[in-house]
This record gives sequence, structure tokens and C-alpha cells, in this order.
Amino acid sequence: MKILILRFSSIGDIVLTTPVIRAVKTQVDGAQVHFATKRQFKVILQNNPYVDAVHVLDGSLRTLLTELRAEKFDFIIDLHHNLRTRIIKTALQVKSATFNKLNVEKWLLVNLKINRLPSVHIVDRYLAAAAALGVKADALGLDYFIPEADEVPLEWLPDGFQKEYVAFAIGAQHTTKKLPVGRIIELCDKINKPVVLLGGKEDAAVGEQVESFFKKSNEADLEEGLTRMNKKATVYNACGKFNLNQSASMVRQARYVFTHDTGLMHIAAAFKKEIFSIWGNTVPAFGMYPYRTRFTILENNKVNCRPCSKIGHARCPQGHFKCMNDIVFDFYLP
Repeated sequence: MKILILRFSSIGDIVLTTPVIRAVKTQVDGAQVHFATKRQFKVILQNNPYVDAVHVLDGSLRTLLTELRAEKFDFIIDLHHNLRTRIIKTALQVKSATFNKLNVEKWLLVNLKINRLPSVHIVDRYLAAAAALGVKADALGLDYFIPEADEVPLEWLPDGFQKEYVAFAIGAQHTTKKLPVGRIIELCDKINKPVVLLGGKEDAAVGEQVESFFKKSNEADLEEGLTRMNKKATVYNACGKFNLNQSASMVRQARYVFTHDTGLMHIAAAFKKEIFSIWGNTVPAFGMYPYRTRFTILENNKVNCRPCSKIGHARCPQGHFKCMNDIVFDFYLP
């Protein structure tokens, strides 16, 4: 049976589809699993042993449709549910199932602060779309496969980071899902261990500000005082220095992972890391909190304007950004 799974973006959403991929491949007799996504996200899937082929959308939907028609699929699992996937399902004319995006329920929560969302993780809603094939959740969690060439040796890290470190994914697609730089500094100080900052090139400047703040002083008296207070926070800015798989390798080798509501959070969950998940304008109630791993939610529930979006904004619509500025960093690391 040849099965096509559709999910075009983005990093975290695609990682969250991996239990469906695995369940279909291992539970459906003779399943050939194909996956269609945008070209920039192919790297997430091309090393997955449960995926037989990846088809990429690279500008022209017509070109992709021609490629997909030639495959003669038996079933389509639509885990994106947008205009493009509707066009594909209509064009291929095969049996299909589509996951419920709960757009009405999300609208009610964002706009009227009425919570009608079911207490169901999005992975389980993805799996419900595949139930027509007889598949069930296998309790193994998320998958992420790093090719050997992208494994990062700890010897690449500066002295002081090679024995143990905490990974902090400081990036996110939208500003309102990210802590301001001053609060990132405050959190690193609270972590009080060697911290590796992870993110893309767009996060490098913020990472540099944070790293510079924690650089060792040449003043001996100050260093002695920090030692007496047991202050051990040091920061290495790795933002923009690693590709996605290499960043995943850094996450895999970390002792703990701090992260905004972003793709590296779900990659950390795939490696069963202990996660400290930081939420700003979005909320865990949307169903995208860390899946099947130990986690702590860091959020400010004392603002009545939250959530202000199901995705995010370039700036706080209210101007105060209290969801991040007033968040309490309440955690303990042994």
C-alpha cells in the first residue's frame, strides 16, 4: 500500500508528524510511506528510516502534482489541511483523511478567551487522521534522526562546556514567542551552569549580547566574589554556527534544554530531554507542548490578553509584553 503524508511546514510541525510516519510504516502491511513537504524541510525527513521517499514543493505546485500523480498513491494523510493540500487531494482523487485544525476553537480562545479546545496533544490529533488505516499510537514519542556527518563532537566546544552544558534555544519565528535579551541574560544567570545558545543566523546578534555579558572579567576581586556566590554561568553563543542537524546534535548531548515554543523544543522531546518550555503570546492549550518527555512550563498566566495569536506577532499588540517581561523563572536544577 502506497501512502502519502502531507505537511509542508515548519520544523516543529514536521517533527510532530513522526509518530504517524512510524506507526503507518510499522503497522500497515507492506506500507510504502512517502512524504511531501517544502524543500527547506527535506533535511528533517531524509534520514528517517520509516520514510521511503520525500517529495518537495519548490515553488511550483503543478510540478509537484505531476510527480505525485506518477506515484499512484492508495491513500493520503493530510496533516496540514490548507488550500495546497486540498488541491492535491482533489487532483489525485484517492481516498484520504485530514486532521482537525480546531480553527474555530482556537479563534474562540484567541479572540474571546473562551477555551473550548480539547485536552489532546496535536500528535494524537495527527494520529486520529491515520486511524482509518488501523494505526494506533505506540507510546514511543517523537523521532529525529541525525546523520553521522552532522554529529557534533564535544571537543568542538570551548573549555568548560565539554563535560556538561545546558542548551538554550533562543530563537523563534515570531518576536512575541521570544524573551527580550535582558530576560535571556537573567535566565542564563538563574541557570547558573555552562549554557550553549542555539539558534539561526538571525539570532546571532542577540546571542553575542548575551555571551558578552557573561564573559569572564579580568578583575580578580570580582571573580573571587562570583566564586563565593557559587556563580558558574558561562555562555557560548552557537547561534548561526551549526546547521539544523548539528543543532539537534547539541540538543541531544545537553543535560537540560531551555527553549521557546519552537522547533528545537520538539527535537529535544524526540531525544527525551528534560525541557523547560518558555511561552509568551502562545499557550500550551493549543496542544503543542513537549510530547512524551519530562518538561516544565514557564509562562505568565496573570495577563488576560494571552493568547493574543495562535502563531505570533512582530511586536506585542498591547505594547507592554507582560507575557514575557513579567514571567517568573521558577525552576531548580540540581
